[in-house]
Amino acid sequence: MRSTGPVLRMRDVRKGYRRRPVLRGVSLELFPGQLAGIVGENGAGKSTLLKIQVGDLPMDAGTVEHRGVLGHCPQETVLHDAFTVEQHLRFFQVAYGLDSLHRAHELLELLQCSDFRHARLDTLSGGTRQKLNLVLALMHDPHVLLLDEPYQGFDWETYLRFWDLAASLRDRGCAVLVVSHLAYDAERLDVLYRLQEGTLHETDRVSVNSTPPAVTV
Repeated sequence: MRSTGPVLRMRDVRKGYRRRPVLRGVSLELFPGQLAGIVGENGAGKSTLLKIQVGDLPMDAGTVEHRGVLGHCPQETVLHDAFTVEQHLRFFQVAYGLDSLHRAHELLELLQCSDFRHARLDTLSGGTRQKLNLVLALMHDPHVLLLDEPYQGFDWETYLRFWDLAASLRDRGCAVLVVSHLAYDAERLDVLYRLQEGTLHETDRVSVNSTPPAVTV
């Protein structure tokens, strides 16, 4: 699949806040059917990097290019407590210009939260809210999917389902980027990068933390 070229390309991206450099020249390429990860300590600039990739934050220098439809699951959700799960789906259906909610309902079923379709967000657990956050990023079948700490609050079964879903997206040709402060199950990834001192470095997937995450039960 790499013969088609990258679907996302960053070149020498730089960003600082109040003269404090955060990104010091980040370059990255994502290809169709690739499951990639970026790991870095809290404050390393991971969320800044994702916001620049999706166009939510201007960069000081460098270039970002992407082809096809983009999907983004931010760490800070864009959910509203006064609305139900189904209402969120319908809002995003209009925003994405989708003819139906078939894919969204399919994803809800996969993540085992179909029973909450008519529940208000303020009645749901953090894990269930995060499931909806993921569905909203996926319901329009993006070509590039950017995930910021996507499995926080998941129970163990949903955590495993998340990785099954990520693998199935890769098999469908989607480029998936998972960003986290720790690289759990790094062997599931095709490539893993470490964001350190403002630059990205490819790292050995078997040499990083492989301890399973703390999950709810």
